[in-house]
Amino acid sequence: MKRILVTGSNGLLGQKITEKVLGEGRVSLIATAKGENRYPVKEGYSYAEMDILHPEQVKAVIEKYRPDAVIHTAAMTNVDICEESKVLCHRLNVEAVATLLSVCEEKNIQLVHLSTDFVFDGADGPYKEEDAVNPVSYYGQSKVMAEDLIKKSKVNYAILRTILVYGISHDMSRSNIVLWAKGALEKASPINVVNDQWRMPTLAEDLAEACLLAVEREARGIYHISGKDYMSIADLVRKVADYWKLNHSFINEISSASLNQTAKRPIKTGFVLDKAIKDLGYNPHSFEEGLVILEQQMKG
Repeated sequence: MKRILVTGSNGLLGQKITEKVLGEGRVSLIATAKGENRYPVKEGYSYAEMDILHPEQVKAVIEKYRPDAVIHTAAMTNVDICEESKVLCHRLNVEAVATLLSVCEEKNIQLVHLSTDFVFDGADGPYKEEDAVNPVSYYGQSKVMAEDLIKKSKVNYAILRTILVYGISHDMSRSNIVLWAKGALEKASPINVVNDQWRMPTLAEDLAEACLLAVEREARGIYHISGKDYMSIADLVRKVADYWKLNHSFINEISSASLNQTAKRPIKTGFVLDKAIKDLGYNPHSFEEGLVILEQQMKG
């Protein structure tokens, strides 16, 4: 059984990987994050505190546990904060990757790295893996820099790019678009939603499955991993309203330009999923199926 070490295990994706491993037992897991373990079940896997900004700690933890693969989910993902705090963004999204690469290279460990649709400019989505990158934000730039470092290394790597991940986890520190829209509409709070950006939202469980498949199949190269449904952000929010029978009249459609966000967003991303389906056996849920899974989890 392969041993995998996960960075950022307290995040939504990290928790879904833990949940999957505990439920299915396909691999042996070492979960790592900055600070204490926030996942409620503490048995059935190892946990180690590991701050990806401290190279010595990263090296010590990886040397202690000797994993076959590292799944790197930890990153700075708030697009506007990345734009405002470029130095910290570079440390978390680029320098931390360089640290992991040096250890993985030395120990011959596979690296499964999470990247983003924001490496593209959004002029011509949906995108294939080999399409040219052209980020419009510093967040996107930082992820391109990390991808470039990985591609130049001698490490066996799989880069999984993903889009707008949604789901629910224990003790969530951050919300996501589905939970935000549901919560606001339940309170009858008016929300501004852009109608000129298109995405393929990704269920966190599907992304966790893709991470494990990449390890099990020793995947190499870049893979596009997302949900299968292509929609505008406004459509996405309307689907959330429809599913939970909430009032559409609180949804205020606006253009991206009127939001005055610090960082620019790509207009149309979306992925062609053929490679992941063929090479990994990836089989994502539809958006509606994802909402059903979410509702079941909320009921506990």
